[in-house]
Amino acid sequence: MSDASVSTGEDVAIATPTNASFADIWDQIVASNGLLIATHAHPDSDAVASVLAVTDLAVANGKVVIPVVGDGELPETLKFMPGAERLRDPAGVERSEFDTILVVDCAELHRMGPFYRKHADWFDDQIPLLSIDHHITNSGFGRCRIVDPAAAATCEILSLMFASLRLDFSAEVATCLATGLYGDTLGLKTPSTTSRTLRVAADLTEAGADVVAIVDNLFRIKPFTTVKLWGLALSRSQLLGQLIWTEITPEMLEASGATAAEGEGIVNFIAGTSEARASILLYQNPSGWRASLRAIAEDIDVAQLAKLYGGGGHSRAAGCSLAPGVEARDAFLKDISSRVSAVGPMK
Repeated sequence: MSDASVSTGEDVAIATPTNASFADIWDQIVASNGLLIATHAHPDSDAVASVLAVTDLAVANGKVVIPVVGDGELPETLKFMPGAERLRDPAGVERSEFDTILVVDCAELHRMGPFYRKHADWFDDQIPLLSIDHHITNSGFGRCRIVDPAAAATCEILSLMFASLRLDFSAEVATCLATGLYGDTLGLKTPSTTSRTLRVAADLTEAGADVVAIVDNLFRIKPFTTVKLWGLALSRSQLLGQLIWTEITPEMLEASGATAAEGEGIVNFIAGTSEARASILLYQNPSGWRASLRAIAEDIDVAQLAKLYGGGGHSRAAGCSLAPGVEARDAFLKDISSRVSAVGPMK
């Protein structure tokens, strides 16, 4: 395990966080006279939970907080989280409302999508920029940042930070933090789940996290529109060498009545196909394709595959964007399939 540190220079800190780094970030949060907390577009449970958890504690410390997700879209499955109603429409945020920015669970600024494209000048280092993240592909932005790829989720880092600084938090915050932890580990089942992760999960449960509500909303209960969308997507699944893939198109969303967010679990489901080493779910949108990549096989690093196309993430879960058109989609699939198969025959 590497020595712990907080980075305030040019190089990204890849470390297990320490009290000092936690204190450095928290001191700047407390010193703010308006804190913008943002995360990536197409947010998952860890992203939303991280925003909500820090928002709650900052507000409890008398801070004015503007919490947003990059595209302003909150998936229905995440609306159960306490404090979700606090999320602001990013289109209505004014520069005069904040003097400090905290970006959570976001490896690169452009992943905030529309919010970043509209306000890129807010992130040009003229405003104090803080970052807390666990992606190994983090680009190293921010004056002060904690990046811990050993953490299974950004919510794991935040849980350690709150405990280390002895910051009291409610059962509602514990539920948010546990939601991020359970979401990124698929219920504490992924290889990223360490003994530290399990201890954090136990501590959050003891602090009052509603584990039943978390598991129900993330994994068990789905609206009929989701069931229909999954049926359409699974019926389109194709095996290309050792790669299994499918897609979600606007026509499929219209036919099912679902939103694109309702397809988020499909890529994890098909990743378990015994004949495949990796899986891809492609979302078609007006600007092109959004690709989600997953792998169960230990010899496939999908973060490195996504990085070839300007994306990133984790070794087992990553994403990237592609140009529009069937040609771009097919070329991408052919390339990824070739790279996956080049690892060798299935064991």
